[in-house]
Amino acid sequence: MPYAVKEAFKTLQGEGVHAGRAAIFCRFAGCNLWSGREADRQKAGCNFCDTDFIGVDGEGGGLFPDAATLVRHLSSLWDAAAAPFVVLTGGEPMLQVDAALIAALQQERFEIAIETNGTIAATAGIDWICVSPKGTAPLAQAQGDELKLIYPQLDAPPERFETLDFKHFLLQPMDGAEIVRNTKLAIDYCLAHPRWRLSTQMHKMIGVK
Repeated sequence: MPYAVKEAFKTLQGEGVHAGRAAIFCRFAGCNLWSGREADRQKAGCNFCDTDFIGVDGEGGGLFPDAATLVRHLSSLWDAAAAPFVVLTGGEPMLQVDAALIAALQQERFEIAIETNGTIAATAGIDWICVSPKGTAPLAQAQGDELKLIYPQLDAPPERFETLDFKHFLLQPMDGAEIVRNTKLAIDYCLAHPRWRLSTQMHKMIGVK
């Protein structure tokens, strides 16, 4: 199957448990909770999204005819001696990530991470699963390595997710005009509920993609 990729680039992971780690980001086009159009934002299942995932015109983006072609492209972006680390993200990557792509990445020794809204079950063979729940959208992927909740969401309180099978529980302040207030709220919640850790968008602070 062809893969529509908005952008693909080498950077430092800016969020979550792997923050600061060198990675290839592969951002797939499209999402099942928002069209990406501003006209649709208010009625979207994730109306606070801060990511452009429309089209294939970003840095390193394109339409790739098959898994082997996409993986060759991703491999060309990695110039370190260590085994490559790829973060499959979006939009919603699970609209496109399939067994053929995972097998092709494994063939090239990639360590594979995914950042998903959890509404579609993750493909087998992914090494690190990060689920970021959005509003009342039902979770098909209710276990993994990292649950990263954008906070605050009135219809997605942290306590709703604490019984799920994740190794790490993180709160990430919602970006936007209220970022200072939201950061304080997230800090206060983590202090009162030590199971949760604070996740910041480090890449925005240090000026990398």
